[in-house]
Amino acid sequence: MRTTSSPSYDYAVFIGRFEPFHNAHQRVIEKALSLADKVIILIGSANKPRSVKNPFFVDERRVMIASSFASGEAARLLFGSLRDHPYNNDLWVRDVQSEVARLIVADKPVLNAPPRVCLVGHFKDASTDYLRMFPQWKLVEAPNHEQRNASDIRKLLYAAVANEADGRGKWLHIEASVPAPVHAFLREFVRTPACRHLVDEHTFLVAYREQYAQLPYPPVFVTVDAIVVHSGHLLVVRRGANPGKGLWALPGGFVGASERLIDACIRELREETRVKIPEPVLRGSIRSARVFDAPDRSQRGRTITHGYFFDFPSGELPAVKGGDDADKARWVPLSEFFDGMESQMYEDHFGIVESFVGA
Repeated sequence: MRTTSSPSYDYAVFIGRFEPFHNAHQRVIEKALSLADKVIILIGSANKPRSVKNPFFVDERRVMIASSFASGEAARLLFGSLRDHPYNNDLWVRDVQSEVARLIVADKPVLNAPPRVCLVGHFKDASTDYLRMFPQWKLVEAPNHEQRNASDIRKLLYAAVANEADGRGKWLHIEASVPAPVHAFLREFVRTPACRHLVDEHTFLVAYREQYAQLPYPPVFVTVDAIVVHSGHLLVVRRGANPGKGLWALPGGFVGASERLIDACIRELREETRVKIPEPVLRGSIRSARVFDAPDRSQRGRTITHGYFFDFPSGELPAVKGGDDADKARWVPLSEFFDGMESQMYEDHFGIVESFVGA
């Protein structure tokens, strides 16, 4: 609600994924509206495919948020979106700064003085460390209303759909956790084929994690991924099974108990793409390697992958064909990859390629 006195700030910035938007998010925005004339809401994980972790597109999340406020308050909300850059914080910070500046200019093309801007949010875990990355904006902390958590709401949603006979109690919990318009949206969303696919994948992941639930310590998986660039084209494969069935990915997989990392990478590359490049040539074409260890990069569990960058500057593209866990392999022009494939890529694989090749 708007206070009768003049606001302390021209703009308050609130960053989140809102998967889905819930009551705690709403309370933060209400606080921001009491502090500032306008609230800039930056919706993260844009241009991502639907997944168990990110089930909703940016436009859907924007509708959830706007419909949760009265028309007068909704008119004071400015929406922007942010892509993920899991291995380049500087690039992500730049995008935040640019999006805020763009929205302010669009709102007020002519400014008589520098805008007064604050950043609102709640410190809960490592995922909110970004709140310390913007010293130019005053940080205003907001409490986590009723300790709501979007991850828990998603789990309830998938469980309610998977077992409809036992879903009433879960739906009641969801209804108590989200604004009424969001609850109505979720009720409609669960009727879609997209939701059914997510429920199937969630069921797969739950069963997958149950295999090691009784271990004294959670396992850490080690995988490898091949980033193969040939004559301005990137080699990708389409996943043939869950998780991520139907999404494009880098060739790769788990490291065998008796394998070296590079041996596992070349084996997986050849198994999944049948690429017609001799093994000695592949080994001689490795330009760099890097570890990718974002703690939540994989929904299967803690998974650290080692990426190997193979570079072939010129020549005809070798024949490829999907095999093993991949039902298709193809060469994609780098321009096509960076301009249009982020929304089709599995987990953090777009960010992995970005870290080697650059957008």
